[in-house]
Amino acid sequence: MIERTDIGSLRARVGQTVTIQGWLQVLRDQKKMQFLVIRDRTGAVQVVFEKKSDPSLAELISSLTVESALTVSGVVIDNPVVKLNGLEIQLTHIEVVAKAESPVPLDPFAEALPAPDYRLDWRYLDLRRPESLLVFKVQTTAEAAMREYWLAHHFIEIHSPKLMSAPSESGAELFEVVYFDRKAYLAQSPQFYKQMAMAAGFERVFEIGPVFRADPSFTARHMTEFTGVDMEMSWIESHEDVMAFMERWLQFTYQKVKDIHGDEIKSLLGVDIIVPEVPFPRVTMQQAQQIMKEKDYVVPPEKKGDIDPGGERVIAQWVKEKYNHDFVFLTDWQITVRPFYHMRYADRPDITKSFDLIANGLEITTGAQREHRYDILVKQAQEKGLSLEPIQDYLNYFRYGCPPHGGFGFGLSRFLMVLLNLNNIRDAVYLFRGPTRLTP
Repeated sequence: MIERTDIGSLRARVGQTVTIQGWLQVLRDQKKMQFLVIRDRTGAVQVVFEKKSDPSLAELISSLTVESALTVSGVVIDNPVVKLNGLEIQLTHIEVVAKAESPVPLDPFAEALPAPDYRLDWRYLDLRRPESLLVFKVQTTAEAAMREYWLAHHFIEIHSPKLMSAPSESGAELFEVVYFDRKAYLAQSPQFYKQMAMAAGFERVFEIGPVFRADPSFTARHMTEFTGVDMEMSWIESHEDVMAFMERWLQFTYQKVKDIHGDEIKSLLGVDIIVPEVPFPRVTMQQAQQIMKEKDYVVPPEKKGDIDPGGERVIAQWVKEKYNHDFVFLTDWQITVRPFYHMRYADRPDITKSFDLIANGLEITTGAQREHRYDILVKQAQEKGLSLEPIQDYLNYFRYGCPPHGGFGFGLSRFLMVLLNLNNIRDAVYLFRGPTRLTP
């Protein structure tokens, strides 16, 4: 087996003969010398070869095409003149592992990127860009940090079913599938199963898994399949307990990403990671409506009691000006725009103990304290006009003692958009799924 050296660790191998493996990014074929830039996931390095030392090898190098996969051996030289990283490899051997066809349909290093849909058609080439790779390195670190924080606070990880006999949120935005001789639905959320864990006495659970929404939106922030990050915790006093936990969890995640990737994010994306201070500002929906009124922003009539993306940006700007903060919890939503299982205030039965988290003007989280009392839950479902039979299995969770609990659902790709200041969710997900996109 070849002893391969990562390009990112070459500085420690100066004066030694190494073997690297990667893609040919640049070939400069000059009269006497040949210069190759080889790239792997850890970086790029210049490789040099003097033609007269081996004309047949020089001829092979001349025939190479960009993005070909190569194995290269040579001596690592410290050369401060080389702008790339002050290193170069003096080539002694090269093997063409897989020659790329030419021309490449998508050049990962072109100055101007093609249209988003074209990039999605050739997504595996688009992912060769260091900027794309960085997104998923950050995602890996962020998920690890989230799990680390949860585990330090005694959470249990669950994996709930994604095939369901009844909707997990509402009758809208459902993908219906054939399940042998009956209908089934792709899960819109692990909500019911998180709450089942509360009734089972798990007390604190989390899940990171796929979520499906049959939403025909074509915006820069919507997908039909995405990764949901969910949490539920028992023995809370109100949704404030959930918000307080969430902001510390996010602060911890931001700090981990900054510590590990902060310099690379700044270099490749031009973004300074700012670790948010806690507590995050809280704004009730009643206050938010007053702020929008003062800013002469009119929420569309169909969004009565709710807020649209433009309104989210208005509130975010107001919070930025008043608190110099990029996050804000919008709390205390009206029952008309919240699910039947959200708990309501005893003295304000038209208001739920719920929240959304807005980050840089983008909603990334919905959460609440849940109603844990069976009789009240049944009443609230009936008030929403729901038939009890399809949700009876869910309602049964609360018949034999269930603690007060709450949690949130969090969109991983939207979080990456905010964290890395990406303009389109298509750049924050490995493979995008939308109303017209089922490939690759």
